[in-house]
Amino acid sequence: MPLYEVQHYITLTISQKDELAEAITKIHSTKFSTPRMFVNVHFLDTSSLRTYIGGKPHQANHIRALVRNGPSRTSEDWNDLTSRLHTAWTSIIGPGLPKLRRSDSEEPNTSLRSIIICGEILGGMEAGFFLPEAGGDKAWIERNWGAFRERAEQGEEEFGELVREVEERGMLRREGEEEREEREMKRERDRLEEMMGWGEHA
Repeated sequence: MPLYEVQHYITLTISQKDELAEAITKIHSTKFSTPRMFVNVHFLDTSSLRTYIGGKPHQANHIRALVRNGPSRTSEDWNDLTSRLHTAWTSIIGPGLPKLRRSDSEEPNTSLRSIIICGEILGGMEAGFFLPEAGGDKAWIERNWGAFRERAEQGEEEFGELVREVEERGMLRREGEEEREEREMKRERDRLEEMMGWGEHA
């Protein structure tokens, strides 16, 4: 569901890409209730592109993410996600050169210039399933559980891994959980209406 694009002007080895993709997948899937199978990571080599920062030619490394946004995901969640991504980059790729050495050094700067998270995924389909809204993963898994299991039983490896992950992580909603989620959503709506002066709070 999320799409992470790692834009790098420095050369990354296959093992660095593999390790970073695994780290991003783990970070997103454990931060939210997204199954690993639906976390997408792409790498884009920008070394031959003419790129600018502040209107001046400048090459740097960036991570861009398209995600599902919603009331269940707060700015604190996004800040925490950003911090974890930055830590992963630094531990796998490197922290970069000291600022004083950057101007006169020919060594490439391995630091991560920016992490930009965009909540632009309004809908879509992946692996044949319509995407759920943010925070609706458990209900979505429950609705599609039969189809997931069927595709796993037909020998589709990624669905076999998905079924195992869902069972190991306890991602299926338990009895009474749907009612609790509805109550929590109603509380969030009521709080928003009260803050905005809408509805019965007008």
